[in-house]
Amino acid sequence: MASKGKEIVEELKSVFLGKTLDAILPPLVFAVVNGVFGLPYAILGSILLSLTFGILRISRKQNWIYAFGGLVTISLAASFAYLANNAANYFIPGIVSNAFILALALFSLAIDRPMAAYASHLTRGWRLDWFWRKDVKPAYREVTWLWTLFFLMRTFLQVTLFLSDNVDSLVWVNTLMGLPVTTLILVSSYVYGIWRLRTLKGPGIDEFIAGKTPPYKGQTRGF
Repeated sequence: MASKGKEIVEELKSVFLGKTLDAILPPLVFAVVNGVFGLPYAILGSILLSLTFGILRISRKQNWIYAFGGLVTISLAASFAYLANNAANYFIPGIVSNAFILALALFSLAIDRPMAAYASHLTRGWRLDWFWRKDVKPAYREVTWLWTLFFLMRTFLQVTLFLSDNVDSLVWVNTLMGLPVTTLILVSSYVYGIWRLRTLKGPGIDEFIAGKTPPYKGQTRGF
């Protein structure tokens, strides 16, 4: 049990390490500063914080891609808010990107090429044809349905709060449904995915590459 917990923690580190604060803090700073000092200072504060993250990543020779992407997103969001003189517009890019991911997940299910499989392929570099096996693909299809429900719920809440111009609630929904709920979804996906692969009794990726024949040991780590 302890080894499984350690395994899950290591998997989560590989996902979150180096980008969590970059994504969470600028929107929080925007909301707090906007409530106290107003929109212009909120925009300036969130952009400067995002820029600071980028400089720190580069100076420490860490992965700066997420910080750079965050700066671009924050700048775009700030432009929406400034041009419309409406703080709620700061969240438009996030809402649009979330809706896009939802549409992508639904499309991947419609063509029976689940998004979770592509995400794993891009993250781990495993051969794509392994994911499409009949004794492997159902696990990734079912996990994609879980992700779809999550993105559907988040998009619904974001759009509802945006239309009501409720900036404070938007911030907290984005924060709570960001790191905390995303962590829960990823842990659930990993635990369920490994269990489901075993029940499907297909080959693990190493067995598949090696051309092993049944009975298979199955996937023991990584999803």
